[in-house]
Amino acid sequence: MHRHSYQGKKLSLARDPRRALIRGQVTALVLYEQIQTTAAKAKTIAPYFERLVSYAKRRNLAGQRALRQVLLGENAVQKMIQELEPAFRARKGGYTRTIKAGNRRGDNAPMAVVGLVLPEKSAKAELEPKAGAKPEAAS
Repeated sequence: MHRHSYQGKKLSLARDPRRALIRGQVTALVLYEQIQTTAAKAKTIAPYFERLVSYAKRRNLAGQRALRQVLLGENAVQKMIQELEPAFRARKGGYTRTIKAGNRRGDNAPMAVVGLVLPEKSAKAELEPKAGAKPEAAS
């Protein structure tokens, strides 16, 4: 069979197990902001996460319902809407970063770390003491 006009990787899984795997991986990426998986799965889940951020950026009920259809658990949906969406508001794409992580010990499968590209806090904000914090005594 030829490979023309077929989109996406099958990951050696039937349709329903593949969808469940992708939903679980994307949910873990939302909750933990960084996951380690095989390189093929990493390449597969990145576009799904990009689409979810686009849904969250809509800031309407239809976008929230689309998130609830994909993400497993209400806490993942709330984190996407309340924490990640404001962080990605200024970005137009490229919300994930995939870094190769060598090969897995058991079967030598190529591994990758998928992480979110979150805006860095300014160094000045980290150095300033928080309001109400007591200054440390110099010894």
